Amino acid sequence: MAYLMRLTGDAQLSLDLMQESFTRYLAGYGRNGNNRPLLFTIARNAALDALRRHREEPSADCESEASGLDPECRCIAKEAVDRIFAAIRRLDPLDRELISLVATEAFSYKAIGKLLDISEGNVKIRVHRARLRLRSILADGDK
Repeated sequence: MAYLMRLTGDAQLSLDLMQESFTRYLAGYGRNGNNRPLLFTIARNAALDALRRHREEPSADCESEASGLDPECRCIAKEAVDRIFAAIRRLDPLDRELISLVATEAFSYKAIGKLLDISEGNVKIRVHRARLRLRSILADGDK
């Protein structure tokens, strides 16, 4: 779910895509399948299809996962999260996906390279550059 959330920036769409991905996975491979990279590939493809259809419309709901905080703290936390997702959306699609996969912590750089059909070294370089770009985007927003 977190991977899809970072990829799409929309909580409801991420839930829908997660359900769709599991449904496709189970329909194609049954309950005996235990192929995590394949499940991520299915989820990735579903997210890319959805983003093409929705053209990355930002989420307008005002929900917060930190519901135990007072309203002001929730608002501040939501603004920070929205700012990060907006910065991630400004990255090019491959860099956005790399950042999402690395943040998920489900795969090694080697596995991410196989998943995206690029070398492990290229993954490391692109992740480093994407992080620098993300840092720059966030810093520019503070000015």
